[in-house]
Amino acid sequence: MRYLESIMEQVVRRNPNEPEFHQAVKEVLESLEPVARMNPQWLQAGIFDRLVEPERQIIFRVPWVDDNGKVQVNRGFRVQFNSAIGPYKGGLRFHPSVNLGIIKFLGFEQIFKNSLTGLPMGGGKGGSDFDPKGKSDGEIMRFCQSFMFELARHIGENTDVPAGDIGVGSREIGYMYGMYRKIRNEFTGVLTGKGLDWGGSLVRTEATGYGLCYFMDEAMTAIKGRSFKGSTVVISGSGNVAIYAAQKASELGGKVVALSDSNGYIHDPDGINLDTVKRIKEIERKRIMEYIAYHPNATYTEGCMGIWNIKCEIALPCATQNELDENAAKTLVANGCFAVGEGANMPSTPEAVELFLKEGVVFGPAKAANAGGVATSGLEMSQNSIRYSWSFEEVNAKLRSIMIGIYRNASEAAKEYGMENNLVAGANIAGFMKVANAMYAQGITY
Repeated sequence: MRYLESIMEQVVRRNPNEPEFHQAVKEVLESLEPVARMNPQWLQAGIFDRLVEPERQIIFRVPWVDDNGKVQVNRGFRVQFNSAIGPYKGGLRFHPSVNLGIIKFLGFEQIFKNSLTGLPMGGGKGGSDFDPKGKSDGEIMRFCQSFMFELARHIGENTDVPAGDIGVGSREIGYMYGMYRKIRNEFTGVLTGKGLDWGGSLVRTEATGYGLCYFMDEAMTAIKGRSFKGSTVVISGSGNVAIYAAQKASELGGKVVALSDSNGYIHDPDGINLDTVKRIKEIERKRIMEYIAYHPNATYTEGCMGIWNIKCEIALPCATQNELDENAAKTLVANGCFAVGEGANMPSTPEAVELFLKEGVVFGPAKAANAGGVATSGLEMSQNSIRYSWSFEEVNAKLRSIMIGIYRNASEAAKEYGMENNLVAGANIAGFMKVANAMYAQGITY
């Protein structure tokens, strides 16, 4: 459709040198062509034009003092993309690779992901090019306090509610929340991922990994009549998402045989021992290669891309964007992989996604399959608002219900527009419809 093509051209022109953002927008706009044709009133109201332009982009300086007394300077970002259905909601990422284009890509995806949960949350994302690795607790605290000193003026429980992401865990959230509370002199639900003693929600740590498996189990059963039970599973990454996806996949009857980090991957034909992985990654904060010292049948291979050569029925990429390319996709299909679920944000390249759909692989796109984290963040916001905490079982049951609902909504949207079982298109359409209706109802000034 020429109208959407012109929007894509404008996105590239206005946002040069931001390939991840271009990729995310293109994938969504291509899915929305049939929706645009059936809703000309949205074209007239500029819904699509406004959708791809953030409501607000904030870039700021973050000075901090290292342990040697030297002043360091990093760059902070917060992109508030769309608040049509609720306050901006999305994580903060601390990693050297962070730049405005990455944050815009993540914030754009967050619009649809949050919409799919059914909870009243808009889309946003933020972070910094600061690297927590190798830093002392004191250095991390001073950076987080400086970061929040500026960010605090742009967020609030009814305006923008950040959470954690890569490089931002409970420690970083704690330091930032402490500074926010001091600046604003109020105790609110402005950050999610907080400690359980001061407003956090049970299941938040496990949520993205658990949610990924709930979504994929429902999709595999509905589309293929298969499930995790009796299947070999390969998972990239070894952070929270990967660890708890591995745990839930195992509980559902799967056998997880591989995990990775940015240096390389481990393969344990006996099945990954998660107690060992948790000790290495969560307590000792060491590299995944340490695993082989405890399990002699396991092997370690340098370089993380080769993990997709391991034969499996189910693949769950949970590390980073564009980690699974077309060649890896071909290898997975040739080895009998029947399902791929994205635990990371956009971990599969467009070529890989196209191949999976062509070959009939059950493909769970990130904006749907990894929405468990933000869904539980939304539940944490609700608990903060009512000053009440639900049990682990209650939150887990709500999470499972949300993820099953996301699959069904995406599946129904895909079928309605003639693309049955194409969950990429279905998730984009289902997520978009709610936001578009809200934007249209609220007028063109929105």
